[in-house]
Amino acid sequence: MVFLSLTGERSSRKRNQSTPMASRFQAVALVASPSYPNSIAWSDDNFIAVASAHLVTILNPAVPYGPRGLIRVPTCEPYPIGRVNREDLFTNCMLPAALSRDRRPCVRSISWSPIGMAPNYGCLLAVCTVEGRVKIYRPPFCDFSAEWVEVVDISDRLYDYLTKINFGELDNTPSEFSHGQPIIQGFAEEQPKSCAIDLPNSGTLKQYKRRKVNVTTYNIKDSETLQDQLSNPINTGSTTAGSDENKIDRRTTKVLGNCKLPLITAEKYASRCAMVSSLVIAWSPVLWLPSKICSAPENDSSNGFSILAVGGKSGKISVWRINVPQYYSIEHSRGPTTVSFVGLLQAHNSWVTTISLALLGSESNPQVLLASGSSDGSVRIWIGKGEELLDPSGANNAPFSLLKEVVSVNFVPISVLSLAIPVQTMHKMLLAVGKGSGSFEVWTADISSSIFDKVGLYDAHDCAVTGLAWAFDGCCLYSCGQENYVRAWVLHGSALCEVSIPSNIPGLRSSNDLPNVFVSCLGVAASPGNIALAMVRNVDGDSLDPMYEGRLQKAVVELLWIGGQQKDVLSSSSSDFAGEAFLDFSANELNYWESDILWYLTKYENLDNPLVVWDIVAALLAFKQSAPKYTDHILVKWLSVTFLGSYTGLSIGEVLTCIPENFSKITSRQIAPP
Repeated sequence: MVFLSLTGERSSRKRNQSTPMASRFQAVALVASPSYPNSIAWSDDNFIAVASAHLVTILNPAVPYGPRGLIRVPTCEPYPIGRVNREDLFTNCMLPAALSRDRRPCVRSISWSPIGMAPNYGCLLAVCTVEGRVKIYRPPFCDFSAEWVEVVDISDRLYDYLTKINFGELDNTPSEFSHGQPIIQGFAEEQPKSCAIDLPNSGTLKQYKRRKVNVTTYNIKDSETLQDQLSNPINTGSTTAGSDENKIDRRTTKVLGNCKLPLITAEKYASRCAMVSSLVIAWSPVLWLPSKICSAPENDSSNGFSILAVGGKSGKISVWRINVPQYYSIEHSRGPTTVSFVGLLQAHNSWVTTISLALLGSESNPQVLLASGSSDGSVRIWIGKGEELLDPSGANNAPFSLLKEVVSVNFVPISVLSLAIPVQTMHKMLLAVGKGSGSFEVWTADISSSIFDKVGLYDAHDCAVTGLAWAFDGCCLYSCGQENYVRAWVLHGSALCEVSIPSNIPGLRSSNDLPNVFVSCLGVAASPGNIALAMVRNVDGDSLDPMYEGRLQKAVVELLWIGGQQKDVLSSSSSDFAGEAFLDFSANELNYWESDILWYLTKYENLDNPLVVWDIVAALLAFKQSAPKYTDHILVKWLSVTFLGSYTGLSIGEVLTCIPENFSKITSRQIAPP
């Protein structure tokens, strides 16, 4: 997706002035190209999902060239929402659908659930397509299977709810009906689709799916207009041999019978299309409610749940509650996932283009922060209480209240958002807002006092900002743009300063033969431990051999080490490691690596943090190849603090000798990482 800036506020930046790209330590080729911002996501259980064309590719960074999971996006039929008069086909609200003809399946948005939502304690993956369909998938639990399994179709449930409330329309006057009209499939991607389509409405959506209605494309005379192609009625009372129109009439009459479809106005049709067309999805962290609030959990669920927010073209966000399974099993993995509709939130008056959620508050009073961005340039922050999300009072309205509109309506669309709540300051909020003009804003807030501060507006990229990712508990921010550049920023006090991404990498570099010619970067994601950064880039096909390279290398996922990332602009500290320099690492870089690894290991002392150790093991193994003494130094320091209470400068042999005496004082989680 290309966002065009109409502001004229900035001139093109020379690329030689940009920050040099860091060296990747690992790269994997993809067979399809991403098309939308935030096309890559890293799960809490250490899987990387990439939305590329009609596929979602799931990679294991520990075995990047091994087996891959796949989700193939099928083409879906439009929902039966009504029909319009022929003379209304070319009104302002109908024209985009009448002219659109591209129905190639493509993934628009992906989002990982928090860990523990899948039946095997893993993560679920929500997928939104350009057709506006949202589905949730889980990993396969059987051998020799790469296809992820569909858990629930969110769009079907949303459609059932909207039809139940008559799409929220106050006018309930009887509509005219059509008998035996043909189905003519419309094609649309970016605008309200199939607005001039006659579709069956024979009870429920499941009945419609079982009919498998599919009309074959037929030839139209050159003298006929597009209007005739879309809405030319077919006389069911007379037939002429050899007539294409009568052939379609016989097919549709046989399939549809006497089903009826209401005749509605063009405005209602466009409104209904917008309500069922989803654009973006995002999960919240798990909310654990006290037993006194959630005393009677639903079947196969616990008192914990996660919120799935789905933004659509109508400006509304549908909110869904997915309960944490009550128990985990691979053998009984076919159990249903408990999904409940919470309500609709009228967040904006235009398309919702991006959503980000975060958990706020204590265990006794958990709350959810929801940041939403729109194509009209506005950004709003909403807050919802856990107790109200569990039992909403209104069926139509989601229990979220507006906290702040940080960006007012303007003509620069919002492309991406990244919301973070630092662990050390649970009431402090960090929000990065990426725009279609290539700039991004950073906001900080104290939620308890409702004080919002704008850190600044940064002219970072020449094209649309396609990815924003906070790392190191809100100390660092990584941004990428469609012009193919990735930048690192450090939040220092009340200012954001650009720093270089570490170019030195421990261990051997990747020896795989992959291209280095790229045309766009469409997303960045930090690993669960913030030691590595993943980015996805489209390959410049004109620079590749069309026979051998161009067919299989459409895009590349690159992995960078960011463990040695500079976090203090004024820092001049040095590591207490007295070994010789290696791989051109400076003293500051060694110090940053050491502090990051120790911070990462310390996180495991919290029982709520999953034991995902790929980051730390891969980094230590990479350092061990070139500097084994430095690796021993880090492990000795961590073991001394964990088992002896402080770093005493003992050798690794002396520390290991003292460890057995302290086994009874520590938890098993502290033994697991080394």
